[in-house]
Amino acid sequence: MSYMALYRKFRPQNFDDVKGQDHIVTALQNQIKADRLGHAYLFTGTRGTGKTTVAKILAKAVNCENPVNGSPCNCCPSCQRINEGNSMNVFEIDAASNNGVQNIRDIIDEVAYAPTEGKYKVYIIDEVHMLSTGAFNAMLKTLEEPPEYVIFILATTEVHKIPITILSRCQRYDFRRISIDTISDRLQELMDEEGVKVEPKALRYVAKAGDGSMRDSLSLLDQCIAFYLGEELTYDKVLQVLGAVDNDIFSKLLRTLYNRDVTGAIAQLEEMVTQGRDLHQFVVDFTWYMRNLLLVKSDSNMEDVLEVTSEQMAALQEEAQIMDDVMLMRFIREFSELSNQIKYSSQKRVLIEIALVKLCRPEMEQDNEALIDRINAVETKLDQGFTVAPANASISGAVSSDAKIEKQPLPDALPEEIEALLGKWEQVVASSTGMLKEALKDRATVPVYENNEFRIVYDAPDGSKSIHGDLLMQGMWTEELNNIIEELTGKHIDIKYEINKTGIPGRKLHTDAVEAFAKRAKIVIETEDF
Repeated sequence: MSYMALYRKFRPQNFDDVKGQDHIVTALQNQIKADRLGHAYLFTGTRGTGKTTVAKILAKAVNCENPVNGSPCNCCPSCQRINEGNSMNVFEIDAASNNGVQNIRDIIDEVAYAPTEGKYKVYIIDEVHMLSTGAFNAMLKTLEEPPEYVIFILATTEVHKIPITILSRCQRYDFRRISIDTISDRLQELMDEEGVKVEPKALRYVAKAGDGSMRDSLSLLDQCIAFYLGEELTYDKVLQVLGAVDNDIFSKLLRTLYNRDVTGAIAQLEEMVTQGRDLHQFVVDFTWYMRNLLLVKSDSNMEDVLEVTSEQMAALQEEAQIMDDVMLMRFIREFSELSNQIKYSSQKRVLIEIALVKLCRPEMEQDNEALIDRINAVETKLDQGFTVAPANASISGAVSSDAKIEKQPLPDALPEEIEALLGKWEQVVASSTGMLKEALKDRATVPVYENNEFRIVYDAPDGSKSIHGDLLMQGMWTEELNNIIEELTGKHIDIKYEINKTGIPGRKLHTDAVEAFAKRAKIVIETEDF
């Protein structure tokens, strides 16, 4: 006898064997026991979660001569004929290849005839979203008011493609992704029955790779068993067959990226390529690994949510302690975008190498997260005792690290000199560069001089945050701004910064002061009428 795949051999034959869909099984069993069957059902959900299997069990149960607690007995002639595919009462139709109007009209013609045996004629239409618009329209009236001996079961993975007129005529049941624990427990039961030795850790990884699909998990397990036929299936062997990467490799790579070691990151990628790892699967798994780290950093009670073992949770908690939130989110975003790019690319390795270089060299990017990453890197270096070379140091490093450039202190500006600076503010903005210029042009209003203070007011309406405002308040550009003002005035002026969260523009708050000082300095400042 030819070999039968595991997912076919162990397909559930009654409701008790269906795993992870208790909310659907209970409802259907209650309907069968109470004889409150609907005329049309819609089963929707991701692949391999049991839609077609439950449809067949329901078809058997409604025609079973000796149902047990709402489940088919699988012993009566009706159940046996359905199991063998010889029943005249159950019709399974693939809408992907039978999606025309004529196919539906054939069904409508057959519906007019009562079943020759049993109670119900059951039509199971798989991938029903593939029907054409004309086919859906032809089906409407019959689906709404079929003969009392007819039941329609529609199955689909893309329920959003089904017209609302069809949806409103069906009882809808959403099949959920099956949990890793449920899948791994089921796989262990089947392996015990098959007499195959498999490490629990290996089964759990297969269950995770199945992504909530029992059928996919069984197919992957079948593949692994075939490769190591007659041997015990270990975790390392599963990784080898599926081209996957262990979490220890992810941890090592993440630490390499954290230390901005481009050479080390590329070397690890080279090692994975040499071992024949699947690069797309690596990108997906590494993204999920970083996602788990971010969740662990946000809350320590994440073991049930992440569906990981206690050992894995401890490793994640240890790893999370050294990672920065902003950096981690940047890494996740970069690899999420990479996952979409790499799926159909012929140059997967090149795309991954570019991503690794970008993560190690945030100065190559201009977004806010990369900027904060660069600032953190500078702060880390300063904490470690690194010194910044003087601006006029030669490229060859001729200036000694101990050399210090003496800067002559300038006299403090007089009040009238500070007031006069108001008229030169456009020159100050024009002389600035890069992020400082963007900050001054963003929401920083014309500065004011009140109570012997020179202040720059930065508007933050409704208390909203801005990277520019935060960096101004943190003194990111204080030295650069002081240098510009000292060059224009030849005097030293202390600058204060203020975040305005009132919702009223900063210039409006200080209108009177601005106008008064403008008159005294004999300059004109146009004040908007707010």
